[in-house]
Amino acid sequence: MPEGRFRSIRFEITPELAGQRIDKALVACPEVATRSQASRLIALGLVKRLGTVVKASQPAETGEVYDLEIPVEETSGLVPYEFPLDIVYEDDQLIVVNKPSGLVVHPAYGHPHDTLVNALLHHTTDLSMGFGERRPGLVHRIDKGTSGLLVIAKNDEAQRFLAMQFQEKTTHRVYRAITIGALKPREGTIRSFLSRHPDDRKRVASVPEAAPGEEQRGKRAVTHYKVLKDHPSGLALVELRLETGRTHQIRVHLSESGVPIAGDETYGGVKRLKNVKSPRIREIIAASGRFALHAAELGFTHPTARERLSFKADWPEDLRPLVEHLGFESL
Repeated sequence: MPEGRFRSIRFEITPELAGQRIDKALVACPEVATRSQASRLIALGLVKRLGTVVKASQPAETGEVYDLEIPVEETSGLVPYEFPLDIVYEDDQLIVVNKPSGLVVHPAYGHPHDTLVNALLHHTTDLSMGFGERRPGLVHRIDKGTSGLLVIAKNDEAQRFLAMQFQEKTTHRVYRAITIGALKPREGTIRSFLSRHPDDRKRVASVPEAAPGEEQRGKRAVTHYKVLKDHPSGLALVELRLETGRTHQIRVHLSESGVPIAGDETYGGVKRLKNVKSPRIREIIAASGRFALHAAELGFTHPTARERLSFKADWPEDLRPLVEHLGFESL
């Protein structure tokens, strides 16, 4: 077992999880939450059944009980970062923040200290440490270049309760995007399996659905969309509702549908600007320094009050010139 502090928990396999690989079944455990975290625990020998370390591919059966040792990470390696946060709501259980574009959510390569997590630690010391990985309080994320609403947990119980809602898809998440081109049909659902791009590790791409009997490569991703408004330039305002929350999900789904987000250099939203005939619009998009994707609405059930909370965040200032020029500020 690796060094450090651990929390011991037990997880029982329910009938709906039976037959799945254990690394997949453990995702239903709130303290684990993702398959990558489950795989890491198993690889470290921190998942056992009847005292024996399990294998990731081992099938789970109804009624089986697994013993897990969950690493508890200390905050000593995290440095508070003085950064003005837009706090939409805060109580003793959670914080809802309106993140600006350009702010990385948690420490990673190239951003060890200048992240939302570091800024939150400057704002408060009451954050759940959860499953380590230097992500205190986090139950979901949005891309560095995306602005909008995030909920942060202040204790472990709140983090588990909120994470379960994201896992069970009972949260309400609505994004607004400005795309180059309009989706057809104007309302529908985009489904695919997403994985790292084979030629560019910074990008994500859809991969084929696995044949019967083969293991699926990539994670299931579902995006519901509706075109709200068009502009004569060819740009469109799109509302997007997430059923799953994969890395770059909205950006990939829109790009692969032929309508990249305006300003999204990674997924074709800058290259396609040549199709926009208006020089003024091209100038405004370039001047914003970002892509036009905003997490506008967030709803969930409060961890202790058990009341439904809903929040909205208007277009940020760096997108307002584009929104106002296109007439997309009001619907």
